[in-house]
Amino acid sequence: MSFENQFHCVFFAINAFLMNNITVYIYATFGFVLISTIHLFYKASQQSKGFLILISSWLILQSILVILGFYQVTNSEFPRFQLLLLPPLFFIFILFRTKKGRAFIDRLDLKILTIIHIVRLPIEVVLYWLFIAKAVPQLMTFEGRNFDVITGITAPIIYYFGFVKTTLNKSILLVWNILCLGLLINIVVNGLLSAPSPFQQFGFEQPNVAILHFPFMFLPACIVPIILFSHLASIRQLSTIILQTE
Repeated sequence: MSFENQFHCVFFAINAFLMNNITVYIYATFGFVLISTIHLFYKASQQSKGFLILISSWLILQSILVILGFYQVTNSEFPRFQLLLLPPLFFIFILFRTKKGRAFIDRLDLKILTIIHIVRLPIEVVLYWLFIAKAVPQLMTFEGRNFDVITGITAPIIYYFGFVKTTLNKSILLVWNILCLGLLINIVVNGLLSAPSPFQQFGFEQPNVAILHFPFMFLPACIVPIILFSHLASIRQLSTIILQTE
């Protein structure tokens, strides 16, 4: 097979699982956010090779499932898209329940666990573009029920005054993490209940179909778990510091 024929085969294979109505700049922006999220957490983990191996394996597995059309089946009794989020949630639970897991959590860099939330600002932009492209419902944007943009805007402010100027005490950092965790849970619940499935509750005029396609399935499969874990790890570390100083 000639190089030209090989190129066309790869091109058509990629187009088979990409969304036709999504422009290149949306893919590029989302890709940048995905790489930035992984890179920042990698730094927070003291450049853990275990994290890189685990996240790389997970991304490859999810990519294969999407290419095979696994998540495009939406009429199954058990919504398949739950397999994007449930395994990472179970892994987070194991980390908090085991001694080695808690040791790993306590070694994470609290400063980076704070600034990592800046990625939530461009994610909101991507979600708005996806709404315009009719890939997610309006309620998943800042025009609807999604107030997560507040976290993205305040993250650099909290980081600067909490760790550069050190004028914010740990109690304020703890409250900020708890409130922003609530904002994250809000949009995740709304997003999952807007996806096409027997349990869909919202977004019937425009379901959340983006998470069923490459690369946007990495939002619930990778970005959301890392952001969630960053909040939970920060809350644990900050609570420990506050108790030790009382």
